[in-house]
Amino acid sequence: QVQLVQSGGGLAQPGESLRLSCAASMNGFSIYDMAWYRQAPGKERELVAIITRGRSTTYADSVKGRFTISRDNAKSMVYLQMNSLKPEDTAVYYCHAQIPSTRPEYWGQGTQVTVSA
Repeated sequence: QVQLVQSGGGLAQPGESLRLSCAASMNGFSIYDMAWYRQAPGKERELVAIITRGRSTTYADSVKGRFTISRDNAKSMVYLQMNSLKPEDTAVYYCHAQIPSTRPEYWGQGTQVTVSA
């Protein structure tokens, strides 16, 4: 049974930083591509950042230069460091895991991030 348990997030003012963490419980964590998605009210869920099992990273244009995704395979953890936060970053953020080219995908429980003055 794969579980993704998220922590972090909360309320921040514009320009501040937050860090999201995702603890994964599965065999073979290192072979999963890990990602963060977000969903703002009234909008579709969108990809924020992905780190492949080869540690290649890709970011949404809206967060490039501000957010950093990283992983610790020894701890089965994935992180999203969010700097220079903007009000438009307000959303529920989800951790995601998937072995490339396979159907099963797994989601964390979601974490609210609110950026407001």
